[in-house]
Amino acid sequence: MQDFAGKVALVTGAGSGIGRATAELFATRGASVIVSDVAEAGGRETVSLIEAAGGAARFIRCDVADEAQVAALIAEAIEAYGRIDHAVNNAGIDPELTPEPDWSIEKFDRITGINLRGVFLCMREEIAHMQARGGGGTIVNTGSFASYAGVPNKPAYSASKHAVLGLTRSAGLFYARQGIRINAVCPGGVKTAIMADNLGGFDGGEQMVADNHPIGRVADAAEIADAILWLSGAATFVVGHGLLIDGGLAAG
Repeated sequence: MQDFAGKVALVTGAGSGIGRATAELFATRGASVIVSDVAEAGGRETVSLIEAAGGAARFIRCDVADEAQVAALIAEAIEAYGRIDHAVNNAGIDPELTPEPDWSIEKFDRITGINLRGVFLCMREEIAHMQARGGGGTIVNTGSFASYAGVPNKPAYSASKHAVLGLTRSAGLFYARQGIRINAVCPGGVKTAIMADNLGGFDGGEQMVADNHPIGRVADAAEIADAILWLSGAATFVVGHGLLIDGGLAAG
């Protein structure tokens, strides 16, 4: 089990779901965690959960689509802890879209602004910091099964997640020789608040999603967090990879 004692981890979108599970796991393994989210209540709750378990965490609010806020997030994190060793760019949204004739450019811009621009902006600041302190460090971006396959009712989401994988691969290649390992996790269905919102209380909806997965269930957020920490620590020869954690979806 990888020990992150003495390390500093930044997790965006850490107010719930995969981000919260990842922040909690980093703290359990000894890291000091910067918890970031646009949802302040959720982010502060994550910090409280970490501190109640004996870990160290600090909340910094950030809208990752906003260039100035991302720069301020990284600056405040460095001011607080002196360094960022591991970054997890997890903040994202997954709204449903109406049929094609009714596509909204505002919704498209919001989805790509958070899911793609947000990852780009965070990576830019994180890499600059890691370079400035001599190289080394890890970045894990949250992609999706939709990084590899189209999802019929999610054209903008699928496009944004395909692009996240492209960013991951290109930057992974470019910065590997500086000791900065950049990878992505690409989950299938995960039991989170986003999934609940998408299903909208549809009776039997979660089971319907579960049945689409060969394994017969959706993932728990903790299972994705396990993979993120593996990529951040023990996976020392993994670079530019999009790790599918999809219950067999892509194998079919």
